[in-house]
Amino acid sequence: MASDRGQSDDYRGPLRRLLLGILLVCLVGIFLLWRIDSPRVERFRAQVVDRVVPSMDWAMAPVTGAVNILRDFQSYQRMHEKNRELRRELQQMKAWKEAALQLERENARLLDLNNVQLDPRLTYVTGVVMADSGSPFRQSVLLNVGARDGIMEGWAAMDGLGLVGRISGLGQNTARVILLTDTSSRVPVTIQPTGQRALVIGDNSPAPLLDFIEDPEQVRPGDRVLSSGDGGVFPAGLAVGQVVADPGGRMRVRIAADYERLEFLRVLRSYDHERIDDPGGLIAPAAETESADPAPRAAVEAGNG
Repeated sequence: MASDRGQSDDYRGPLRRLLLGILLVCLVGIFLLWRIDSPRVERFRAQVVDRVVPSMDWAMAPVTGAVNILRDFQSYQRMHEKNRELRRELQQMKAWKEAALQLERENARLLDLNNVQLDPRLTYVTGVVMADSGSPFRQSVLLNVGARDGIMEGWAAMDGLGLVGRISGLGQNTARVILLTDTSSRVPVTIQPTGQRALVIGDNSPAPLLDFIEDPEQVRPGDRVLSSGDGGVFPAGLAVGQVVADPGGRMRVRIAADYERLEFLRVLRSYDHERIDDPGGLIAPAAETESADPAPRAAVEAGNG
């Protein structure tokens, strides 16, 4: 047994040295192969790398799948939050709808109780905005309604949100609307809730100036601006916008109308109201005073005599 173990030890030493020498020769050969600058050797190296180096796609597959699952989960979470937000908005809209229906019924009931007679002429004509003829010095739009539709100069034009401007320039089939932002636009307004009167002056900017305020100390940003009806240019109570303050501290009006999406405009019919030259005639008409009993008048004259 001792002799067999000694013989195996004698073979192991030379075998280890032989294997170590072969390994060193292979490493030196690989080093030299990688240091040779030749197209053929480069192609050979590429083939060796493709064959020897294993593909790592299988190792990255779980990581890629986990990342995709995480992204899908985040997307589903965002959709869930958006769905909840839409549900809340839908509930609010239902509440507003119920409130609007109640106000409509209440308004109809009050009109019926008071026997209010509305002016049948207070209607509107809807026109399509054909072109924007604005310029740096004039801001206006053209409508496809004109004199043939009964349109008159000076009538107010509105979109679904608020006052847009007035008719200035009338043809048979078209009409030109001067916007509130035009430099020639001057609109008398009232500021709610204080009731201050002022003038909206266009200056070719998106937010026209609010000038000639009765008491500027009572005006705050966010106050509503409505047409006052002064001068008979516009009907009273039309929404114009909200008060804002520019960086210089001057009061301006953020227009309620959406000037970026002017597609349809309503031209309000605003016929002149009946003029009253003799207010006393409404209380005591002349026909009734002449037909009254003259006896009291004679007695008064006799007493004065």
